[in-house]
Amino acid sequence: MELSLSIPALLFPAISLTMLAYNARYLAIAALIRELYKRYQEESSSPIKAQIYQLRRRLGIIKAMQAMAIVSFLLAVITMFFIYIEKSVWANVVFGVSLVALMISLVLSFTEVQLSTQALEIQLNDMDD
Repeated sequence: MELSLSIPALLFPAISLTMLAYNARYLAIAALIRELYKRYQEESSSPIKAQIYQLRRRLGIIKAMQAMAIVSFLLAVITMFFIYIEKSVWANVVFGVSLVALMISLVLSFTEVQLSTQALEIQLNDMDD
């Protein structure tokens, strides 16, 4: 397959929107952590500790998601450079790695959504008690 400049360029809007979504998740988690910190200072209950543990895991995953999206974006730009200087073998290799990085980012996003659901279950269980 012959890569043209337009093929990696198609990833730009997708990766940019993905990074915006990841950043929104990060900001939401950061706000929740600040809120839980205040509650934890007032009362050190088991559900709050469980939520803090989940948030710590989710924060790490979001950090990895963002890193992989940035790597994917950077590699797509490098691919375009290799196409421009007519190094098609390198362009194909780098573009493949860019797609793998994007896939890893999406799998991490799926994992984080699953953890988010578990965190909501902790809160719902606390309300049942």
